Amino acid sequence: MNLTIGSLNPTKVGAVKNVFKHFSVLGLDVPSNVSNQPLTDQETMHGAINRAHNARMAGESEIGIGLEGGVIIENDLLFLCNWGALVYENEVILASGAKILLPSEFINDLQNGTELAVLMERYTNEKDIRSKEGAVGIFTNGRISRTQIFEHICELLFGQFEFKKLRGKNN
Repeated sequence: MNLTIGSLNPTKVGAVKNVFKHFSVLGLDVPSNVSNQPLTDQETMHGAINRAHNARMAGESEIGIGLEGGVIIENDLLFLCNWGALVYENEVILASGAKILLPSEFINDLQNGTELAVLMERYTNEKDIRSKEGAVGIFTNGRISRTQIFEHICELLFGQFEFKKLRGKNN
């Protein structure tokens, strides 16, 4: 079965390949149709859905997957969030990942349009954090990487997909 992930980011593509081992996986750069830095849970979720739809169409695949990272600002607290969407036929399956607290000093820059990836490069003096351990890897001291967060989301997506397919065959 063919599957297209709406990203070329190695953390996202790697997560999909690690979970969907028996699928032919193609990564394509497709738009999320949301801001470059989603600032709400809902915007991040919609980015994942849009990437999944756009990936499926662009890759002419049976399945499209979208993975999107964002932040949530709530009561002067800043949280990292991640969403995944799997699209097939007329179905959309959704899953979210763990959330962790980020430094509150990032809030103003984020609200003024700076992406978390840029802030993380400044914070760590390292380049391209989003393609490696991600903010989650930095702030969990390497215990959880961005790939692992996305793998967890992919497992949730795949499990729901299998459940729906099995249930559909038994009806």
